[in-house]
Amino acid sequence: MPDSPWVSVEDYKMPAGWIQPQQPEAQARAYCEALERGEILFFRELPFYLPAEDRDFLLAQRWSELRLHKNVSYRPGEDALRGVAGDAATIARIHSILRNYAAEVIGFASKFLSPYAGKWVLDFSSFRPLEEEGRDLPLHKRNDLLHVDAFPSRPTRGGRILRIFTNLNPSRARIWNTTDKFDSLARQYADDAGLRKFANESVLSRTVQRWGQKIGFRGMGRTPYDSFMLRFHDYLKENSAFQENCQKIRLEFPPLSSWLVFTDGVPHAALSGQYAIEQTFLIPPEALVAPQYAPYRILEGLAGTSLVS
Repeated sequence: MPDSPWVSVEDYKMPAGWIQPQQPEAQARAYCEALERGEILFFRELPFYLPAEDRDFLLAQRWSELRLHKNVSYRPGEDALRGVAGDAATIARIHSILRNYAAEVIGFASKFLSPYAGKWVLDFSSFRPLEEEGRDLPLHKRNDLLHVDAFPSRPTRGGRILRIFTNLNPSRARIWNTTDKFDSLARQYADDAGLRKFANESVLSRTVQRWGQKIGFRGMGRTPYDSFMLRFHDYLKENSAFQENCQKIRLEFPPLSSWLVFTDGVPHAALSGQYAIEQTFLIPPEALVAPQYAPYRILEGLAGTSLVS
């Protein structure tokens, strides 16, 4: 890990009119590469427009009564809100806030990380209203254990999971742990997690998966890489010796700060914090500026075979 827990972005400021500035191409590419190397980009102030009245409305809700799922989610491609129920006017306001939030973050990412713009797949926005510390969740769903992200229902086929987080809590930091970067973890644990088994999947199996995706079966289209990453997510959480003994770096994200991170490649654990909001993007392999750092490339090097094609 770097000496500093993150790279603090000092050359990108929102002007008074809240018009997103265009990042110079060379600088945008450099920030993309830093992210792909496993750095966390940190903004002490909001780099996009999120009105105080919208933030206050989200914090004022009685989430124990409104929430149906682990988090509240918004799907920009469908304009669909999930995870809340109750008073129609309240739900409509939450829907509007998350719709506007997603649009602002997408606009920011298009300017700040322009090499990815128009090439990504828009994934979900989510609002996380519950305190992370002390949550009673099944082992594989616990956020306080170090892990890398993989989505059971949305295989990336070698693409990367970019997430933009903001701590909306007005008074408390959001606390994370991180540890060694993905290449180090993969060298230490990938074989024990079963990399060879996934690498030995037959050509026929991969063909069946691809055709299944085309005709709409859930989970089809998952490559050996996707299958291994799901297993690696669970393996790291199950590995008590790793959780207890690995090097840990504590990150404290202050109120109204934002941070960008590829969560498929940066091991992370949310130890405490309430009221975070985030937008996820899936960055396909062909859009990466430094593909040598991609987890699929690292794992293919260890396995000695393709895991994605």
